[in-house]
Amino acid sequence: MRTLALVCIAVAAAALTAEAAAAAPAVPPAYKAPRTVYGAPDLQGLWTNTALTFLQRPPIFKGLVATDKEEAMMIGLFKSQLGDIIKPDPIDPKAPAPPVVKEAPQSDYIEMDLRLGRINGQPRTSWIVDPADGRLPFNEATKKARAEAAKAPEDFANPEARDTQERCLTAIGSPEGPPMMNTGFNGNYQIIQTKDYVAIQVEMNHDVRMIRMGDPAHQPAALQPWLGDSVGWWEGDTLVVETVNMNVKGHVYSLGGGFPYSPQTKITERFTRTARDQILYEFSVDDPATFTKVWKAEMPMRAAKGPIYEYACHEGNYSLPNILAGARVEEKAAPAVVASK
Repeated sequence: MRTLALVCIAVAAAALTAEAAAAAPAVPPAYKAPRTVYGAPDLQGLWTNTALTFLQRPPIFKGLVATDKEEAMMIGLFKSQLGDIIKPDPIDPKAPAPPVVKEAPQSDYIEMDLRLGRINGQPRTSWIVDPADGRLPFNEATKKARAEAAKAPEDFANPEARDTQERCLTAIGSPEGPPMMNTGFNGNYQIIQTKDYVAIQVEMNHDVRMIRMGDPAHQPAALQPWLGDSVGWWEGDTLVVETVNMNVKGHVYSLGGGFPYSPQTKITERFTRTARDQILYEFSVDDPATFTKVWKAEMPMRAAKGPIYEYACHEGNYSLPNILAGARVEEKAAPAVVASK
């Protein structure tokens, strides 16, 4: 009798399990990225990472995933700060030249997605996922150096003293990275693959990241290009990129804060195509000279319509000479101001 009862229970449990399985919705299979002619996952195409999410989590948010109310508050704050320079509509390549005016009240143009970036449908409050507070884990020495730098007067002695972004050596907002940050305009990329290289063209500053595939050896540490030295390999359907030898004159500037490079900086990026029109971009930064721990972040990249435009920066134009010329005028005026007191 005991054996019969156990058999009946087992049969009933199996029937219930089968019934539940039949009633449950089918789980869609994991996305399988298309392949290139040589069999690698195909990441090629035009992509963008524009979003209102910052690298670090602003204090208005309580956790990694925003509520509808929090997102609306963030959008409102952002619009109130930027005013009429926000234009989320795409640029029309067939549009005529703007009218001639004597003076332009605003010459900037913000072209970006004015929503928080979404991963698995969830609006993210920061790209940083570890530490859990969404903040950069600076060590004490770096905190002290940043505080002192914030108090120091700006250096206008010569062009070399000015920031690399002003000199168009690196792009505004660090869209080229690494890591590749979202910015307010020209946040578009074109990925091109061959068997031996992956090239990422960055629209802003017309930079191209060249990632060597199949060769794990880095260049000598004495070579420090602006975009570092990158090597890549495949882990399943994920492109893994390791970058070292960052130029210490460079710096990551991003929405919500940035950080400097040091000779010890190592950045690991992971690109996984999760849908026809989506790439999950993950990155970690390991730098004991700057941070207390390795920190990690993730960001969505969406398919972009394009095209990629030529980005002409102002190096050799008026801005940098005018910055330095203005400083010379102030220096000449300084003794007169002191004497008048």
